Amino acid sequence: MNIALLGYGKMGKTIEKIAIKRGHNIVLTVDKDDNNYDITKVDIAIDFSIPAVAFKNISNCINNNVPVVSGTTGWLQDYDNAVALCNEKQGGFIYASNFSLGVNIFFELNKTLAKMMSNLKQYQVSLEEIHHTQKLDAPSGTAITLANDIITEHSSYTSWKLDENKENTIPITAKRIEDVPGTHTISYESDVDTITIEHKAHNRQGFALGAVIAAEWLVGKTGVFSMNDVLNIG
Repeated sequence: MNIALLGYGKMGKTIEKIAIKRGHNIVLTVDKDDNNYDITKVDIAIDFSIPAVAFKNISNCINNNVPVVSGTTGWLQDYDNAVALCNEKQGGFIYASNFSLGVNIFFELNKTLAKMMSNLKQYQVSLEEIHHTQKLDAPSGTAITLANDIITEHSSYTSWKLDENKENTIPITAKRIEDVPGTHTISYESDVDTITIEHKAHNRQGFALGAVIAAEWLVGKTGVFSMNDVLNIG
């Protein structure tokens, strides 16, 4: 495949190395201030940019009949617009808050645990996420996905809040520590014990590999998909 990387920070560079190892070509790299580029010369685009330009990048791809995989978080107020545009143009689009295989298994484990805990009112759930200091959004997109999945599966909760602990609300704590690729911890605490599940990334390799696998899977398809479709889980 001929790939465009929209966003060429640490994540973009890691994706580049993995894509080349898997036999693909990186024919275009776009940083946040680049505006004049020809997206039509690529087979697919992988977007790991920043929240302020993600929707513009995605729209540009879809409008030019280029399938796009996006792992940028913090832009989801425009997600429905991206879906509508993709359906209108019969494009191909995958968004995931996290492309790691392990994290997507963790998502399913989280849903299952939330179902199991839904009738045990003595337990209060909380989330903690830790990322590197360069991460711009808080809480992480992965933490938001985890919280929303708990809300869907667990009738006691109606919303989540960052650094707030209110009734019927899942509190999320976000920490920024140098060189932490990503740790997500979900805890159910009662007066007598605590149940905890955790995913800890050791590096960016898992995120990058998942994004490349998603791009390989998406080429030639039309529609809006998720990592569950790519990995056939859930």
